[in-house]
Amino acid sequence: MDEFSPIFAIAVASELADMHPQTLRQYDRLGLVVPTRTAGKSRRYSMRDVNQLREIGRLSGEGVSLEGIKRILELENHVAALQSRVRELESALADELLNRPGSRVFAAGATGAVVPLRHGTRPRRETSIVLWKPSR
Repeated sequence: MDEFSPIFAIAVASELADMHPQTLRQYDRLGLVVPTRTAGKSRRYSMRDVNQLREIGRLSGEGVSLEGIKRILELENHVAALQSRVRELESALADELLNRPGSRVFAAGATGAVVPLRHGTRPRRETSIVLWKPSR
């Protein structure tokens, strides 16, 4: 079982989140926390959903509006997805470096262009200084 497994019925989830079941239904309608549905259309909440409900309760207690809470949750979910993707890419890169030692390595140049490097070398850093004087 992981944090994404939809195992809690609404009564259990509401008790774990310390909220009324009607509040959970309202949050579902608003799209704040959307639980998984069973074949019979009943709601099933995961531990992650319960944690989000607790976070909603905390933010609501601090005076954040439901629209603000929705935006915060969207951003947090986006950050979590990006962090997961970075971990996947880091793992793939590590695997590639282990499986193909001595292969070509690339870096981003000062302008953002892709620069090929020999294995074991570092990209050259741009150290020039640019002075700018505004015209009057």
